[in-house]
Amino acid sequence: MAIEQELDLVEISPKAVPPVCKIIDYKKFLYEQKKRDKALKSKATKVIVKEIRFGPQTDEHDYEFKKKHAIKFLQDGAKLKAFVFFKGRSIVFKEQGQILLLKLAQELEEHGKVEQMPKLEGKRMIMFIAPKKAK
Repeated sequence: MAIEQELDLVEISPKAVPPVCKIIDYKKFLYEQKKRDKALKSKATKVIVKEIRFGPQTDEHDYEFKKKHAIKFLQDGAKLKAFVFFKGRSIVFKEQGQILLLKLAQELEEHGKVEQMPKLEGKRMIMFIAPKKAK
C-alpha cells in the first residue's frame, strides 16, 4: 500500500502487539518533529547568571555601587554569582572575603535567597544568590 501511494511505511510503536505502523511521508514527519522540538525549546526558561567581582579589600563606596547593580540583576530575574578574587598573596585575607560576601547576602536578603554559601575554589571565593519569586 505504501509503495502504491509513493509514501513510506513507518513503525510507530514496535513493542505493541501487533506493532503499530503508519503510511506517511517520512521526510515531512521528521521536519514536523524537528519544528515541534524547536518550539518546545524556545518556550523553556533560560537562566541568566550575572557576575559581580570583589577584591578582599573592596572599599565601602565600591561595595555599595556593586550592591546596587546586584539588586537590579535580582529584580530583573537573573541569578547572581558574587565572588571575591584573591590576587597573589592576598589569599591570606580569606576571612575578609567571606565577611564581605556574607554581608552582601544579608543586605540582599529581601531581593534574593542564598543558593550556595561562600566557598573557596582556587583563588576565588564564590557565592550564588537566586532571585525571590515575584508576588
